[in-house]
Amino acid sequence: MKIQDIRAMGKDDLKAKLQDLKEEHFNLRFQHGVGQLEKTSTLKNVRRDIARVETVIRDN
Repeated sequence: MKIQDIRAMGKDDLKAKLQDLKEEHFNLRFQHGVGQLEKTSTLKNVRRDIARVETVIRDN
């Protein structure tokens, strides 16, 4: 997810996206713990997306 796309979203959209990303992060962590996650890089990407969204929310 690119920062320009995140900055173009409204505040309500950002909060909804943040909730979705946190749920996805939880599911990926669970899969990783059980040993079902094949691409572990997705965990890093989701964490970074969460940080980007939180940063934009804080800036507004």
